[in-house]
Amino acid sequence: MRRLIMWRWGNLLLAFLVELVALGVFAWWGWETGGTTATRWLLALGLPLVAAIGWGLFAAPTARRTTPALRWTVKVLVFGLAGAALWSLGHALLGVAFVVVVAANLLIIHTQNLQPAPPKPAG
Repeated sequence: MRRLIMWRWGNLLLAFLVELVALGVFAWWGWETGGTTATRWLLALGLPLVAAIGWGLFAAPTARRTTPALRWTVKVLVFGLAGAALWSLGHALLGVAFVVVVAANLLIIHTQNLQPAPPKPAG
C-alpha cells in the first residue's frame, strides 16, 4: 500500500515539476530569441504567463470548463513546444529527453488512473 501511495505521489510530483520546467524553458527561449532588451523581457515573461493561463484554464486538474480532448491538446502543445524550444536553443538531446519523460509520466498517470480527483461543482 505504501509503495502505491509513493508511486502515485511521485508521478504527480514529476508531473508538476515538468510543468514548471516547461514554463522555465519558455522564459529561456523568449530571452534568447528576443532581439532588443524590451522584446526579451516581453517574451521571457509573456510566454510562460500565456502557457500558465492556458494550462490553468484547460489542462490543470482543477480546470472546470474543459473537455478531455481540449485538456490533452493543451498538454501536447505546452510540452511539445517546450521540447521544440529546447531543440531550437541547441539542446536537441535535452528536448527529446524532456518529451520522452513527459510522455512516460503522462502515460503512467493516465493508464494507472493516478490523476487527482476533479473539483466538485460550486454551488
